[in-house]
Amino acid sequence: MSLPIPLAQNLLVQCGTLCQYSAFPSRFIDPRPVVVWLPEHYSPEKKYAVLYMHDGQMLFQSTVTKDQDEWSVDTILQSLIEDDRIRDTIVVGIFNHDHLRALEYLPQRPLQSMSTEEVHTLSTHPDPQLPELPKGPFLADRYLQFLVTELKPFIDHTYATDPSHNYLCGSSMGGLISWYGLCEYPAVFSGAACLSTHWPGLFRLEQNPLPARWIHYLESHLPAPGQHRFYFDHGTEDLDNLYGPTQKEADRLAAAKGYTDKLWTSRIYPGTGHAESDWRERLHIPLTWLLGRS
Repeated sequence: MSLPIPLAQNLLVQCGTLCQYSAFPSRFIDPRPVVVWLPEHYSPEKKYAVLYMHDGQMLFQSTVTKDQDEWSVDTILQSLIEDDRIRDTIVVGIFNHDHLRALEYLPQRPLQSMSTEEVHTLSTHPDPQLPELPKGPFLADRYLQFLVTELKPFIDHTYATDPSHNYLCGSSMGGLISWYGLCEYPAVFSGAACLSTHWPGLFRLEQNPLPARWIHYLESHLPAPGQHRFYFDHGTEDLDNLYGPTQKEADRLAAAKGYTDKLWTSRIYPGTGHAESDWRERLHIPLTWLLGRS
């Protein structure tokens, strides 16, 4: 694998430094842009936690996104660091390829465990206007291989990272791949922030076996409580209105396995929906909970 070449620095952010790699190479997935945000006064003499965030093009500047909206990650992280509310942290933003996003973010092993009857149920839904599973091979396991065996070693070699503090963060389907990544690689990641986790996988709950597949997977793959932290939330409007039932099932499962409130938190934000502006308004909450010095 050839080494990535940095494009530029100090672009697209109001504070800190953004190091950009135009087409990060991989043996597992298509090359894509990767950006690394360093807080102000970054020093190679320190050790920084690393927050790996999916949908990297949505994190810093609204003018480069299809929705013309953003998370404002740089200003939020910088403020939390300056107020000493979280540990020193760098952010790695991994861009998606829109046509491959669902294939890379939908948890692969639960999908592949579906029965013939469940696959038939998905293909015979009576409303043809509702999107079905994307066509093509599932790629989540290859996406995580890229992250763990190619991207992370490069980040650890290039930047001053703390090997004991690696986290995943994403929204919607990015929430799915965040908890799945932590379950698949519990020796690599310390925690996951899953905002508006898209539990249905599709855009409906009826005649949809996917939520049950996720829960069944978590029953056998959720790491033993003690070393990992999971943050979940959702609103009550738009797509977020679909998330409550499965989130409650996941919460009950975690509690039964011994997860306490210090290791697993699940929150509801009434009146909020499914947009970058909603996640931006509350991003400080999961980041403080996950990366807080306490």
